[in-house]
Amino acid sequence: MPGTEVHLAHGPYSAVVTLRGGAVRELRHGDRDLVVGFGPDGPVPDYRGVICAPWPNRLADGTYSYGGKSYAAAVNEPERGAALHGLAIHRPWKVLEAAADRAVLGCRIPAGPDYPGDLELSVTYTLSDDGLHGMVRAVNTGAAAAPYGVCPHPYLVAGPSPLDDWTLDLPAAAYLEVTPDRLLPVGMRQVDGDAFDFRSPRRLGPVKIDHAFTDIARDGAGLARVRVLDPLGTGVELEWGAEWPWVQVHTGDKPARPDRLGLAVEPMTCPPDAMHSGTDLVHLQPGQAHSAGWTIRALG
Repeated sequence: MPGTEVHLAHGPYSAVVTLRGGAVRELRHGDRDLVVGFGPDGPVPDYRGVICAPWPNRLADGTYSYGGKSYAAAVNEPERGAALHGLAIHRPWKVLEAAADRAVLGCRIPAGPDYPGDLELSVTYTLSDDGLHGMVRAVNTGAAAAPYGVCPHPYLVAGPSPLDDWTLDLPAAAYLEVTPDRLLPVGMRQVDGDAFDFRSPRRLGPVKIDHAFTDIARDGAGLARVRVLDPLGTGVELEWGAEWPWVQVHTGDKPARPDRLGLAVEPMTCPPDAMHSGTDLVHLQPGQAHSAGWTIRALG
C-alpha cells in the first residue's frame, strides 16, 4: 500500500515496515518467515511488531502520578484493567526516510492528560547481511521531564514445526512473578528449578509464558541473545544491548485457536507497570534523548 508502508530488501532478507504502530509487518529470510506477520489492512493483531512507548507492557488502571501531577491513559485491555503498550500505537506515524534497505518512521507523543512530556519518537530499520537492525530513539522536546520506557514487540518464528517443539535458549536467571488475573507484578523469582529456566536450551513443550525476565547473561560487549530453534534445523535469534535490562517472553497463548503462532521476545528498558514502581524507568529531561537497538537474524 503506497504511502503506508515501506518494503526493504538486502541479500536473502526482506521486510515490510508499516505506519501502523511503526511495526515490522513482515520479515523473511529467503522463503521463510522470521516473525509472525499480518495483512496490509486493518488493526495490528496482538501488537505484532509494534513499538511500545512511552511504556511497555501493562500500566495498572491506566493512571499514574509524575512530577506531582496525575495522568490517565485509555484502558485498552479492559479485561485486565490496564493501559497496554503505551501511546505510540495510537498515534499517527509517518515515513521520515526510505531507501532500498533502510527506513525511518516517526511519530509525536504530545503532552496532555495522559502524558507529561512532548516526545519525538523515531525507529530506524536497516537490513544487512546480519539481519534486521532496529533502533528506536526518543527526544523530549517539551518543557517538563517525562517518564519513558520502550520495547519492540516481535513474535519470532523458528520454523514450520509447532511452537511446542521449538527449543528456547533464554539466558535469564530471574523473572517477575505476576498475578494470574491481571498479569501485574508481584515480585522477583529466581528461575532455578522453575519451569521458566531455559538457561540450558530445551524444548518449550506446553509451558505457558507471559513474563518479564531479567538478570540476563551478556557477552563482553553487553549484548544478550535469545535463540529459538526448530527441530527441522532452522531458527531465529534476537540480540539486544545493555539499554534493555529486561525481556518479555510470551508463548502467544489465546483462548481459541489459532494460538501459539510465534514466541514474542520483547527487549524492554523497564518492567511492566514501571510508571508505578519506578523500576528502571528513564527520566527524560527537556532536550534529552534516549536510544536503544536490537537485531533479528536467521539461524540455520
